[in-house]
Amino acid sequence: MMQLMQQAYKGHRMNKRYAFAVFFLLASLLLSSVSQAESIQQGGVKQQAVATNANQKMLPGEKKLKKSQIRNSDCLDCHGQKGFAVPTGKNGTPPYRHLDVNAYALKNSVHGQYGCLDCHADIKKLPHKKDLKTVDCVSCHLKQGEGTAPERVKWLTTDTVGVVIQTKRYQHSVHAQKKGADAGTNASCEDCHTAHYVFRSDDTRSTSHKLNAPHTCGKCHQKELSEYQQSIHGASLRTPWKGDSATCTDCHSAHEIGEKGATKANRVITQQCGNCHGKEARSYKATTHGQLAWLGNKDVAQCKDCHNPHSTHKVDSPLAMVSKENILKTCQKCHEDAGEDFTNFRAHADMGDYERNPGVWWLGRFMIAIIILTLLFFYSHSMLWFWRELKSRPYETIVVDGKRFRVRAKRIKHDSGKHFRRFSWQWRLNHWALALSVMTLTLTGMVVMFPETGWAMFVIKMLGGTTGFGYVHRTAAVVFLLAVFGHGLIVLYKLRKDKDFDWFGPDSLLPRKRDWQDMKGQFKWFFGKGEAPRFDRWAYWEKFDYWAVYWGAFIIGLSGIILWFSPFFSRFLPGWVFNLSTLAHGLEAFLAVMTLFVVHFFNNHFRPSKFPLDTVMFTGSWDLEEFKEERPEEYERLKANGELEKRLVTPPSKQFKTVSYVLGFTLLGIGLILLILVIIGFFHRGLV
Repeated sequence: MMQLMQQAYKGHRMNKRYAFAVFFLLASLLLSSVSQAESIQQGGVKQQAVATNANQKMLPGEKKLKKSQIRNSDCLDCHGQKGFAVPTGKNGTPPYRHLDVNAYALKNSVHGQYGCLDCHADIKKLPHKKDLKTVDCVSCHLKQGEGTAPERVKWLTTDTVGVVIQTKRYQHSVHAQKKGADAGTNASCEDCHTAHYVFRSDDTRSTSHKLNAPHTCGKCHQKELSEYQQSIHGASLRTPWKGDSATCTDCHSAHEIGEKGATKANRVITQQCGNCHGKEARSYKATTHGQLAWLGNKDVAQCKDCHNPHSTHKVDSPLAMVSKENILKTCQKCHEDAGEDFTNFRAHADMGDYERNPGVWWLGRFMIAIIILTLLFFYSHSMLWFWRELKSRPYETIVVDGKRFRVRAKRIKHDSGKHFRRFSWQWRLNHWALALSVMTLTLTGMVVMFPETGWAMFVIKMLGGTTGFGYVHRTAAVVFLLAVFGHGLIVLYKLRKDKDFDWFGPDSLLPRKRDWQDMKGQFKWFFGKGEAPRFDRWAYWEKFDYWAVYWGAFIIGLSGIILWFSPFFSRFLPGWVFNLSTLAHGLEAFLAVMTLFVVHFFNNHFRPSKFPLDTVMFTGSWDLEEFKEERPEEYERLKANGELEKRLVTPPSKQFKTVSYVLGFTLLGIGLILLILVIIGFFHRGLV
């Protein structure tokens, strides 16, 4: 009985404790509610105070925040939930637009330290409006160059210039072009890089990594992806242990994506191919195909025309366009009448590869040897002449501000009132035809030889593209060949009628023993070992100029005709002839420019006794005293046989002299500008 009473007493005490706890809890809740009600009346809760619409319905857990209060964690309350999406169909039906974000992956991306609002800058509050603006990646990347963009992750801080350059390239690419007036771009940044998971391109997680790029590009370019996967590039990508391979960005670049068939796209692809196939790309650019294609000619063969842009196969594969079974058919796509031997043409004729191109190897070395020896001899000749002639001038004393100075005497300008006729109007007209045609050929020809220079691209635009340029070049070529060989035929006709003409006499332009003696005497005079030689009608350097024109006209003319009429010659000439013609045409033209605009200009205009200009080719005559100095042997010979008086003419008028100087300086100026452009091209590319 006592035990029962004790248990009842203990239970009663526990019930009292339980009741007391319940009472205390209810009292606390009541006090809290009263306090909260009072604070609401006094405006104590900030979250509800910022609400713009007091009647707006809120989702469970949803917040109302100002922009300054928003943190990444607030955004992830919704977007961090896997599967978070909104319906895009009518009346809330599928399909769904997924808006969930992998917070861990985002944190490890290159934008990981940025806040959500750094990119989604138009969010002013939470909840945000339904239709947000598309994130503007371009503006932010351009601001990196100004230092005004958000702070970057460490590995990007040293790559600011590169990011700005790539962004600007994208702006000018076909991807950045809009599909329509109200449509978006062809490919936005997120299409290739994703919106939130941007990694370095060498990171395997990156959608632009070379192993992932084909599938990234293939989302839009499905046909090209299918062809690529069957090509040697795509197959090699699946077997990396065999070596590296090319993917989309290796050929098309990452951001310089040009319009299909455009000149810019061809240039980019040619350069990109050269990153792996450097030797082949360089040799291709040295051919007519590569040179004209670079300048915008769409009718010549580009990489894609011979190798198929996405379905590329090994050369020995029967599927390859350049295999033995298919190469003639491939060539005939452009050269319809090409014969079997035309396939011996080397689209990648490397002058350094003797085994594959022995003809090109030998011709290249022969021509370069001629260029080096010729320029070495005549440049030395010109420099020694300048030094000796300047040193031979007598000293004179001048007084400046009461002080006496000993200086070299200036050149004496003769004005005897009598002139000796040196060139007839026919010779001068022929010289004008030669001068104008050669300068035109130099401008248009060196454009092709050095197509990658900025000035070459400017000239092509100025001439209306490769078509207009071709007409100008060929017209000048016809004038040049008529001037050279027409002159030769006329001279031969006259000499045939003159039975008494001495073929190796003083009036002949054929080399003779006296020329060798004069040249030796000239070099002795250069070094102070003898007197200057006394020249007759034609000096040895003038004969060199004369016959050099015929040598150049033959080499340049013959090779030019073969290249001009290649559709006809390709029927029966082997392909390697066109390789040799291209090489000879360019190298001989370069030699002509470097001698004509340097040696010829010096001999006739820039040496101290002639500087700054000799107008004899414009006026046709020399002052008689100047004639005595320049050609003492001819002067004495003509005076002795009574022919001198017959050759004397009235001096040109002052107006005629002025016109001659204007024309002369204009031609000299053009020639020197052309020389500078060619030198720029040479240092930019070299000769071969």
